[in-house]
Amino acid sequence: MTEIATRDAYGKKLATLGEIYPEIVVLDADLSGSTKTEFFAKKFPQRFFNMGVAEQDLMGTAAGLAACGKTVFVSTFAIFATGRAWEPFRQSIAYPHLNVKICASHAGLSVGEDGASHQTVEDIAIIRAIPFVKVLVPSDGIETEQMVEFLAKDSGPCYLRLSRAKAPLVHEASYQFQIGRGHILKEGSTVCLFTAGFITSQVLAAALELSNQGVSTTVVNMSSIKPLDSKLVVAMAEKHQYLFSIEEHSIIGGLGSAIAETLVSSYPKKLVRLGINDEFGQSGSYQAVIDHYGLSTRGILESLKKELKL
Repeated sequence: MTEIATRDAYGKKLATLGEIYPEIVVLDADLSGSTKTEFFAKKFPQRFFNMGVAEQDLMGTAAGLAACGKTVFVSTFAIFATGRAWEPFRQSIAYPHLNVKICASHAGLSVGEDGASHQTVEDIAIIRAIPFVKVLVPSDGIETEQMVEFLAKDSGPCYLRLSRAKAPLVHEASYQFQIGRGHILKEGSTVCLFTAGFITSQVLAAALELSNQGVSTTVVNMSSIKPLDSKLVVAMAEKHQYLFSIEEHSIIGGLGSAIAETLVSSYPKKLVRLGINDEFGQSGSYQAVIDHYGLSTRGILESLKKELKL
């Protein structure tokens, strides 16, 4: 089975798009080997800027370039992009609605051994709250490439959440990403699992096992977290008896919260949120870490069966 990290897909696609869009410039915070902007830097050294370990300056420079008409892609680790640089991101990029794409790698639990200091389990929550900012979380390499191409054409600020860990492809080559739209990966009738990001393959495996045990299960990829596909959320709530959100992010403010907000106002129904329950991460291989938090195939399946009383 083909596996690719979304950060790798991002870096390679960005380098390809640089040939098509001369207005694209790329900034990094001395992490281009890890964020994979190194591919762009090698092809277009005059349009690549290593800002060093100075993330706030990174955002300010990106804002200035965007104000001059450039399409700016900014990369660093998610913990720095959304933590250390949150205020200039809000003030200098989102508030004036500038064309800057924050493509942050090593998000969530995918950094594994780096532990709690580098595992951003709050990033979606704190960025989703900023006005005007789109929040996208690709589930595999195919979707990542399409999101990056969308961002090259789109105007305005965006946060693209990328992972270090490799994950299987879950989309067919014919898949077409659409902003604000969810995508049904597996269709059932009793249980609906909403998810996004590199654990989507784990969710699909758990759903298949649940279906094999006689529980008809749907899996919906909600990679466009802001804007969210509210119509699809309501449609799934109307059709299914049980709803779950599964994410490698805090259950406070992430995908589950966005879905719950929709349900409260549009179609009140119980949603069971599986994710990180108001705690920091742990150090270990990414597989060991997601297993610890019940986000591996086995852990997801155990939680589903417990809630469904199977």
